[in-house]
Amino acid sequence: MAKIFKGKEVSDALTEKLLDEVNVLKGINIKPALAIIRVGSNVEDLSYEESATKRCEKAGIHVEKFIFPEDISQASLLDIIYSINNDDSIHGALLFRPLPEQLNDHIIRSALAPHKDVDGITDISMAGVYASSDMGFPPCTARACMEILDFYGIDVYGKNVVIIGRSLVVGKPVAMMALKNNGTVTICHTKTINIEKIAAGADILIVAAGAAKVVGPAYINENQIIIDAGINFTPEGILCGDVDFEKVEPLVKAITPVPGGVGTVTTGVLLLQIVEAAKKAAVKLEI
Repeated sequence: MAKIFKGKEVSDALTEKLLDEVNVLKGINIKPALAIIRVGSNVEDLSYEESATKRCEKAGIHVEKFIFPEDISQASLLDIIYSINNDDSIHGALLFRPLPEQLNDHIIRSALAPHKDVDGITDISMAGVYASSDMGFPPCTARACMEILDFYGIDVYGKNVVIIGRSLVVGKPVAMMALKNNGTVTICHTKTINIEKIAAGADILIVAAGAAKVVGPAYINENQIIIDAGINFTPEGILCGDVDFEKVEPLVKAITPVPGGVGTVTTGVLLLQIVEAAKKAAVKLEI
């Protein structure tokens, strides 16, 4: 039976660290602050907004909300983003996407200042991930995968790390982050031949395929660590991951559950990156 890598344990450790860092910042009159930008009233956005707001409040991070109707013009939304960029009291911004059709996603997200891009959506943030630099921030879910491995003492150095999925939100950035830590990385996707055989050879398998329970026993080995970043619903409306947990869990060394795994850590990473943005701002003020 596998060891279950519980997201709450990782998230609680991140929160404890954050509380200490927030208190240090407040000691020099800097209160970390997040701007939430939401267009419309998508149910999933509202749920994440509520969760992020509660977590921020517990950590001592101020939240300022910018809420707009779905018919907002591109010029108006850009004006708001520019004002947030120029507001030194706001350290990070969370822009809910996808945006309504009349808004150009690339133009809108590219307008956000990279040093406030705590959700890792700008091209410059992605360039920072690929260049292993401190430009912007990595996508929160990708970093959450790495934070879980780190918390549970799993070193990717020299390990065979297989990633299923090539999105800009998880697959590609987490591949670069594993490579930075000297993992030997293989990216698989829907066109990969013999994907089961490749996945079964992994020491660490990170799954972000976007398909419910697509990874089963043919993909795994008994010494494997599995990080399941998938969020799906069964036809019965039950939340599940990309890994068939019931079939795979008894056969591997360790695995993250869904729910209660990567998703639980993602919000904690968002808060961590807000605080990191505030710390960078503090350094600039000292200079």
